[in-house]
Amino acid sequence: MRAAAVLLVLLALAGCGGTVQVEPPKPTGEAVAACGKLATLLPETLDGDRRGTSTPESPYVAVWGEGTVALRCGVPRPVRMAATDQLQVIGGVGWFADPDRPTLFTAVTDLAYVEVTVGGEHVAAEVLADLSKPIDQVAPSSQ
Repeated sequence: MRAAAVLLVLLALAGCGGTVQVEPPKPTGEAVAACGKLATLLPETLDGDRRGTSTPESPYVAVWGEGTVALRCGVPRPVRMAATDQLQVIGGVGWFADPDRPTLFTAVTDLAYVEVTVGGEHVAAEVLADLSKPIDQVAPSSQ
C-alpha cells in the first residue's frame, strides 16, 4: 500500500501536471486530530511553489507545485526505521530519511508520522525546515 502511494507521488514528480494523485493515509487514534490540526497550519506557498490540489481529496494530504512536494499525515511508522536510528532534528522535529528512497522523509512525532516527498529543484533541508514549524505546533510539547 505504501509503495503504491510513493509510486503515485513519484509519477506526480515526473511532471504529469494538473491535479496530483496521492493515496491518502488512514490515520487512527490521536493522529486523526493531530493531522486535522496540521492541515490548518500548512503554508499556502512552500519554497516558491503554491499549494496545489490532490485527488482523491483528503485533509491528510497536501501538495505544492505540480506535486514536487507532497505531504501525507498519519502514515504508518516507516518500515526501514529502526529503534536505534538517529533522526535529523530540524526546527525541533525529528526527521527519518529513508535510505532506499532519497526523496522520502518522515517526521516522527508522538501523535503522528508525517511523510514528505521532496523532488524537483527543491532542497530537502529547506523544505523540511519550513514544514517543521507547523508540525512542531501539533506536537504535545508545543500545546
